[in-house]
Amino acid sequence: GRTRMSVVTDIFGRPLRDLRISVTDRCNMRCTYCMPAEVFGPDYAYVPREEILSFEEIARVARVAGALGVRKIRLTGGEPLLRRDLPLLVQMLAKLPSVEDLGLTTNGLLLAAFAAELRAAGLARVTVSLDALDDAIFRRMGGSRRPVDDVLAGLAAAKQSGLGVKVNCVVRRGLNESEVIPLAEFCRSAGYT
Repeated sequence: GRTRMSVVTDIFGRPLRDLRISVTDRCNMRCTYCMPAEVFGPDYAYVPREEILSFEEIARVARVAGALGVRKIRLTGGEPLLRRDLPLLVQMLAKLPSVEDLGLTTNGLLLAAFAAELRAAGLARVTVSLDALDDAIFRRMGGSRRPVDDVLAGLAAAKQSGLGVKVNCVVRRGLNESEVIPLAEFCRSAGYT
């Protein structure tokens, strides 16, 4: 028979309930504070595909973590929506009895295309990084040629599909301070956390 694993706690005796799983190190943006283009250029060597965990391996890690007390899983990257067939992994994780909360952190550029499928697969929430509503500031901070409207469309699609939506913003002096109030007003009026 199987032995019951004990709940893992931190040094203060608090149970470790949250697990972040990076499904890829690749990203389709080059945010100046995260993956600056001068470091992550065209010649940058990402983790070889054969070294990336398979969905079955990720689900096994999540199952073991669940036996140790983990109840909340957040999928991250890089940009997790670049991982092929991600809704299939979401479906596998959502079926685990220990998983009470399944979320995804994304830059939102591809979210409009995947939101409904991810929700149907069992995803509960998305956290979207958005540093500016102003397109020029968004592109400058994100090192991206894609317009901010792509992220806004992703946010709207996520909400429409029934996903909980939270927006994270990195504020940098001299870059996007002017965006804080417009972002807060936008999120409040749209019903995003």
